[in-house]
Amino acid sequence: MAFDSKSFLASLTELPGVYRMIGADGAVLYVGKAKNLKKRVASYFRDNLSSPRIAHMVSQIDHVETTATRTEAEALLLENNLIKSLAPRYNILFRDDKSYPYIVLTRDKFPRLGFYRGNPDRKADYYGPYPSSWAVRDSIHLLQKMFRLRTCEDSVFANRSRPCLLYQIKRCSGPCVGYIAPDDYAADVQYAAMFLAGKQQEVIKRLNTAMEKAAEKLAFELAAIYRDQIQSLHQVQEKQFVSSSKGEDVDIVVAVREAGQLCVNLAMVRGGRHLGDRPLFPSNAGDSTAADALTAFLRQHYELHPAPGRLLVSPLPESEELEETAASLAELAGRPVPILEARSLTQKAWVEMALQNARLAILARNQTTAQQEQRLAALQEALQLAEPIARIECFDISHTMGESAVASCVVYDGNQMSKRDYRRFNIRDITPGDDYAAMRQAVTRRYDGVASGEGRAPDLILIDGGKGQVASAWAALADLGLTQLNMIGVAKGEERKPGLESLIFPEADGRPPLNLRADHPALHLIQEVRDEAHRFAITGHRGQRAKSRKTSTLESLPSVGPARRKALITRFGGLAGVREASVDQLAEVPGIGRELAEKIHSALH
Repeated sequence: MAFDSKSFLASLTELPGVYRMIGADGAVLYVGKAKNLKKRVASYFRDNLSSPRIAHMVSQIDHVETTATRTEAEALLLENNLIKSLAPRYNILFRDDKSYPYIVLTRDKFPRLGFYRGNPDRKADYYGPYPSSWAVRDSIHLLQKMFRLRTCEDSVFANRSRPCLLYQIKRCSGPCVGYIAPDDYAADVQYAAMFLAGKQQEVIKRLNTAMEKAAEKLAFELAAIYRDQIQSLHQVQEKQFVSSSKGEDVDIVVAVREAGQLCVNLAMVRGGRHLGDRPLFPSNAGDSTAADALTAFLRQHYELHPAPGRLLVSPLPESEELEETAASLAELAGRPVPILEARSLTQKAWVEMALQNARLAILARNQTTAQQEQRLAALQEALQLAEPIARIECFDISHTMGESAVASCVVYDGNQMSKRDYRRFNIRDITPGDDYAAMRQAVTRRYDGVASGEGRAPDLILIDGGKGQVASAWAALADLGLTQLNMIGVAKGEERKPGLESLIFPEADGRPPLNLRADHPALHLIQEVRDEAHRFAITGHRGQRAKSRKTSTLESLPSVGPARRKALITRFGGLAGVREASVDQLAEVPGIGRELAEKIHSALH
């Protein structure tokens, strides 16, 4: 039965809230928020819908669920949470990126200037977010030159007996060894904070005053330091290609649909300084317009990150969408967040730069996609496969003399490495150092679900290794009944140099090893995926090895909890002392009886 929209709308509230369009199979098709639920949901059931995509979505609606909220801000938060958890087919989705970097100024006696990535707290002062780590490090470098604040960690700072190289090259004032008074250092911290807040002119004014006072007192060395700081500030202002003398915080958000791609580009201006931009390509965009993508980005991004003083956008969303989005952001921020078109020459220059960079990002993405498709086609031809290759999975084993063996499985899908599909397997119950058994176990564990009808099978399996590893992996596939899957091994040449690899086919295939020329595009793709599997395996192995070596032998002993471990370490001064102690000595420790002492002594010898 078709969805009866009229009877549903008749009972719908006019409060703000979130609505969920649900299909006949129970899957959520779309999640949206509304200032007025009744008015917004009704707009989907009129004759002239905004796009064929929306019309197709409406035709699949089986029923609609709604959740009323007290405010628009609550509706925005709920909408974003549902979009992330449900990933509806018709919502434009942006990657949940919480990793925008910040500059941090700690609140110690001698505050530290540093790079920070994560959720800011109240234990320090944070400036940002910045569009890239490069923008943060460049700003820190400028602040070091101008104000000579320390960047070392507290553990290093507390244990210095003489200044480090940064003091020698005039990038730090040496507070660790008392080369600057706390009050003078605090003044430099205040100048740096003002600079980060966009008050460059006020900083220059104060430094000029301080320089003149120092000159009057004949403190010419101090006056020269202030002079150098002022000159550095002027140079920073002159270096800005596009900047604002108002010291404002602005985000420029533009969306471009071109050459089959939809790109939203975010550029950031902090303290009047243009800090660069970041292009983003949403998923589930379909035939959505640039304005649709821009609105979706504003709602999703500023629910996670603080909004600046104002937003410059292009194209400007429709009036109703614009009003709702601005109201939601204002409620989240606790102040108005104007969403405007560019008006002044500087603003237009910012927007034009963002649009140009969005188009360049689209061009680069299409070129990369074309190159990847060319490499996949070359690989299909080289391996003489009947079907095109879309998904490649590669296995590698890493261990140190058999210790902490870890297998990696990395995935190449959609013309790029798909990190969300990566897997690691901690190898267990094999003879240490048996790479063949480790490979067989990893392949079995990875494709056991595929054999039972769960998960997705790859178009090609790569094994980092020669005939032995390939034979072991093939035996695992045979046990699972998956010998229809394509597999090759990537064996390093005698000199283990890139370009000399041999491609090893399973024995059942009957083909001899294949050696592609060093500049073959298919070989480049294989090397890229193989090297990523190697990196991922080594990283996992090192983590496992470090974990096992940090674990005390005492921690693995039964009946020896934290209190008893502490008593033993306190009595004998460490694990070595516990190992050297006799059973009688161990039994004398409070909480350790004769029976447990014998167990401990036996376990340690």
